[in-house]
Amino acid sequence: MFPTLIDLEPILSIPIGIHSYGVMLATAFITCSVLIQRELNRRGLEGDVATTIVIAGAIGGILGAKIYFVFLDGRIEVAEIFSPSGLVWYGGLFGGSAAVAWVIQRSPNPFLPTVDVIGPLLLLGYGIGRIGCLLAGDGDYGPPTDVPWAMSFPNGTVPTTDLVHPTPIYETSMSVIFFGILWSQRKTAASIPGLLFGASLVLIGVERFIAEFWRLTPRVFPPTSSLSWLTSPQLVSILLICFGIFFMVWMFKRPRVAVDVETPISEPKKETPPPQKRRRRR
Repeated sequence: MFPTLIDLEPILSIPIGIHSYGVMLATAFITCSVLIQRELNRRGLEGDVATTIVIAGAIGGILGAKIYFVFLDGRIEVAEIFSPSGLVWYGGLFGGSAAVAWVIQRSPNPFLPTVDVIGPLLLLGYGIGRIGCLLAGDGDYGPPTDVPWAMSFPNGTVPTTDLVHPTPIYETSMSVIFFGILWSQRKTAASIPGLLFGASLVLIGVERFIAEFWRLTPRVFPPTSSLSWLTSPQLVSILLICFGIFFMVWMFKRPRVAVDVETPISEPKKETPPPQKRRRRR
C-alpha cells in the first residue's frame, strides 16, 4: 500500500505531505463537482453554483469529520490536524451537509431539486474516498480471514501483516451500485422534489450498516447484551435510515406543482402588438 506519495516533513518540519487518501478525496470532489454542474444545467438550474457547493462540502466535511473524531477519541493533537487519519465519515456527512445547505439557501436554485442532485453523488464520492482508505491502509480493513481475496497492509497507516477482509473494496462496490440505482431513476423521481435525497440517505445508512460487519469498529454494548454486535456507526445508520424514510414519506404527502425538468427554464416570450390598420387617403 502507498499511504504517503510525497513526504514534505523533512523539508517543512511539520507532519504534512501528499497522501494517497488526499488524492482520492480530491478526485471524489472534482468528479462530484462536474456531475453536479451537468445535472443542474440539465434541469434548467444554475450550474455554476456546483463548485461553491463542493468547496463548502469539502471544508464543512473535513471540519465535521475532525470534530467528530475528537468527540469519539477524547483527545486532540497538532499532528492529527494535518494527518489524513481521523476523518470520521458521519462527522463529515453532518458537517458537509450543514455547509452545503447554507450555500444552497443563498443560491438562486430551489432547495429540494438541488439536494436531489447532490444526494446520489454522496454515495459516489464516498465510494471513491474508500479507494483512498484501501491505498492508505488506514485501519478500515476488516478482521482476519482466509477468503481468496484477503489482503495484508504491512506498510499501511495502521499496518497489519495478517490477511484481512479488504473492507474498503466492499464499501466502494456497494456505494457505486447504490449510486447507479439512484442515478438511473433521477428523471423519474424528479416529479417529487426531495424524494431522491431521502432515498440517498436510506442507502447511505444501509451501506454503512452492512459494511460494519466487516470492520474492526468497537462495539457499543457489553458482550452480555443481546445488542452486543452493534457499533456506534450502525446506530447512526439506523437513525439515518429512519430519517430518510420519514423524509421520503413527507415528500410524497406534501403538495407539489408539476415541473418539466427536461426543458430549461426560459424567459417568457414578449407579446407582439397587433399590426395597425392603414388609413386610406381621400
